[in-house]
Amino acid sequence: MTNEYTIARLKVRGQKFEIIVDPDKALEYKLGRRKEFKDVLLCDEVFSDAKKGLRHAKKDLIEVFKTDNIEKIAQEILEKGELLIKAKQREKMIEEKKRQIIAYISKYCVDARTGAPIPPLRIERALGEAGVRIDPFKEVETQIPEIINKLSQVIPIKKLVIRLSVKIPSIYVGKAYGYVKSSSEIEKEEWLSDGSYYAEVSIPAGFKNEFIERLLNLTKGAAYVEVCEEKVI
Repeated sequence: MTNEYTIARLKVRGQKFEIIVDPDKALEYKLGRRKEFKDVLLCDEVFSDAKKGLRHAKKDLIEVFKTDNIEKIAQEILEKGELLIKAKQREKMIEEKKRQIIAYISKYCVDARTGAPIPPLRIERALGEAGVRIDPFKEVETQIPEIINKLSQVIPIKKLVIRLSVKIPSIYVGKAYGYVKSSSEIEKEEWLSDGSYYAEVSIPAGFKNEFIERLLNLTKGAAYVEVCEEKVI
């Protein structure tokens, strides 16, 4: 067995089920970046305590997992259980997740006092000031409510969606329609008698300036854009 290994464990009915796995391949599989389970498992055994070498009896495996197929059991343990990752892996994952969180907040949140977007550098500093702990395994969206709550203690912040009314002259519809459709949530749309396009759309507050600027560039300044509503979410 290679010197590089780690443990994945699952607790069921008060019992521990542990497997010995390759650290990098197991992490890729856990994150959904690796589809094949081949070469993830380093030892064809299921342990009650891997460090002590205490193995589970076959009858225990069948009782809990309804099979004694080690690979199937190992997959379930890795998918549903806890993977003990290396320090460097954790640091890298947290950094990646932090970048995703900063990008999300930059897009969806604004300064509660001014309504202006919050610069990414300010968000990053605020994460440190607020003592935010980032879970490397949890999706960004599930962590955001608690993170925003903590950030609000050090910076004025609110999560905001803006509703816009947009009108594009017929001559520019071909260039601009695709952008509007892919960059916003269209709530209402209609084609007017002169061939122009009208829509009411929702976008994240932090994306407002970029959205309007891009739309005006595509229409050479001829598009009409008006803020209809700002909604805290």
